[in-house]
Amino acid sequence: MKPLTVWRLIVLETYDASTNMAIDEAVLRARIAGKVPNTLRFYRWRPSAVSIGRFQSVSNEVDLDACRKHGVDVVRRITGGGAVYHDSEDEITYSVVVARDDLGKVDVTGAYKKICSGLVNALELLGVKADFSPGDTRNCPNVAVNGRKISGSSQSFKGGMVLQHGTVLLRVNLEKMFTFLRVPWAKTCMEIVNIAEKKITSVRDELGIDVSVEQAYKALVKGFKDALGMRLIESALTKEELEATEKLRKEKYANQDWTTLGTSVMT
Repeated sequence: MKPLTVWRLIVLETYDASTNMAIDEAVLRARIAGKVPNTLRFYRWRPSAVSIGRFQSVSNEVDLDACRKHGVDVVRRITGGGAVYHDSEDEITYSVVVARDDLGKVDVTGAYKKICSGLVNALELLGVKADFSPGDTRNCPNVAVNGRKISGSSQSFKGGMVLQHGTVLLRVNLEKMFTFLRVPWAKTCMEIVNIAEKKITSVRDELGIDVSVEQAYKALVKGFKDALGMRLIESALTKEELEATEKLRKEKYANQDWTTLGTSVMT
């Protein structure tokens, strides 16, 4: 029997958008340097935020006036993919930093599928039958229920490591979501909502009841543990990661040059 690989678990915590993205990159850097093991992390966002993909235009994707009015953060990720609204109450975000070789001989889609199997397992534990969707030229691979996305993810490959992070929608308020996200072809918010209802779902929509954050978190931990054959050890960020997080937060993720232009003094 193959022995379980040991991963680090960073337990569910809540931060602002700049800090969340800084932590993910700090963990990635530490993993590339060989200073930490493969890491599974869970977090939430406060205040709510919009994150945009590495190569997106913030003015094209985000209603900045609406975000300012409602106190919603805006941050640029180092991963690809599209703009995402992260509600402070309605989702849990996961982050996996893993050596690519530890996922087996897989391509990009295969890496998504391997990691997303943890989400599929977790949703099944909650009573939701979901499947991996390989995506297409316009959409990253995701996890869906009867064709409706319940979890979207994005990736970055660097130094032989994979950073994949993404959302798990416990509930979804589409009208609120598309108050902050721009859709150029739509004349009204409700026009977008009517289409999005056929493409996006949540745990509550599927079960007809609310699932607590704690219940969902426990299912996610077990789902990933079983899917990836890992032994999880709870641990905090190292001193070096905390220092890198603060530097990245100040000089990159909270810097308007990075948010608006995608340029930073920190590569």
